[in-house]
Amino acid sequence: MTIRPERPDDAAAIRAVHLAAFPSPAEADLVELIRASDGFVPDLSLVAEDPDGGIVGHILLSHVGIAGSPDPVLALAPMAVVPERQRQGIGSALTRAALDAAEARDEPLVIVLGHPWFYPRFGFRPASRYGIFPPAATWPDAAFMAKPLTTWRSDLKGRVLYPPAFGRLT
Repeated sequence: MTIRPERPDDAAAIRAVHLAAFPSPAEADLVELIRASDGFVPDLSLVAEDPDGGIVGHILLSHVGIAGSPDPVLALAPMAVVPERQRQGIGSALTRAALDAAEARDEPLVIVLGHPWFYPRFGFRPASRYGIFPPAATWPDAAFMAKPLTTWRSDLKGRVLYPPAFGRLT
């Protein structure tokens, strides 16, 4: 398996991965909306490619804001692996590769609204520990997590401002 940045000709395969992995097209649509937004960072949209060249997984990190800060941070959303390849380490490999790519770009922080049993193994902790808060107080603290990277500063804190593409979340 190879992890690499998406290419323009991967769009249909990426959509198919998300459609297969989730019960509704919301995540597949979110990828397309983010891709068309100012927050899209092409080298932080990664695919997992099997030896035959098929795309079996995808992860996307994009820029979001923090209220009161001029500096963007990254949101991890969405991530998907086709059902027949789940629980084989592909999601973990994508997550590690995405975090490494973010670190290489000197990004300060990655946030995620996700499974509290999965993301802590990569260093994610409840975002509230870092003074980072979700757009809605109803979001579970255990599921809204952050991973500070090397360039994170302790004054980079506040409420996360998701762009319109994330409208269903906020």
